[in-house]
This record gives sequence, structure tokens and C-alpha cells, in this order.
Amino acid sequence: MTTFHSFEEIEAWKEARALTKKIRAICRRDHVRKDFAFIDQITRSVRSIGANIAEGFEASNVLEFAAFLGIAKRSAGETRAHMYDALDEDYVTAEEFRDIADHAICISKMLANLEAYLRSPGVAQEKKRTKKYVPQTGKLLNR
Repeated sequence: MTTFHSFEEIEAWKEARALTKKIRAICRRDHVRKDFAFIDQITRSVRSIGANIAEGFEASNVLEFAAFLGIAKRSAGETRAHMYDALDEDYVTAEEFRDIADHAICISKMLANLEAYLRSPGVAQEKKRTKKYVPQTGKLLNR
């Protein structure tokens, strides 16, 4: 059983962060900068992946966490869809498109696997995650 102490430990979150960096680099290109609608849409979708993983991790129960992972997975799909626009507008090469699309698919698979694990009978029955506050350290501990 995998235990996470912070969302930063989740591999899918790390990969979402890396994907966000790739997308933001594309958005800074001279020939892309003026397409404000594209930049807004793809930036929102790619940032939503990591944000929903983090928000779900902070949820009060396992099933809510799983639901947020589903949202993050959908955002990865949306990001892939926007990459077709980037390809069609010549904002990226075919090779860059494939790299980013494959990266998004990899994240989607990671999220699907983690969501399935969280919804599995043994884990899903532990619906409540309790936290203990430790005043000396100012930290919350999962129990």
C-alpha cells in the first residue's frame, strides 16, 4: 500500500508539473504569444491537472480524493485536445505534439490507476482520513 504524506510525493503530480512547464514554454514563443484564447485555454487545462491532484489529496476522505483524480484526468484529456490546435496552428512540430500528447496520456494512466486503487474495496471502505495536529511542529499528521 502506498502512503503519501504530501501531494508533492505523488508521481502524477510531479509529471503534471513537468507537463505544465512544457506547455508554458510553448506559450512564450513569439508566434504563439498573441493567441490569448489558446494560451488561456491550454494554460487553464494543464494547470488544472496538478491543482486537482493537490486539492483531492487535501480532501477529507478517500472517495473524494478519487473524484478529484477523475477531474485531473479529464483536464489531461482537455490539454491533449488543445495540443491539436497547437499542431494545426503550427505552434508546435509534430514531434513536440507527440511528446506532449504521450506525456499527457502517461499522466492519465497514472491517475486512472491511482483512482482505481482508491476506489478498490479495501481502500474505499476507509472513507475517513483522520488527521492529528501536532502543536510543537505545526503539522497535521494522517492517521
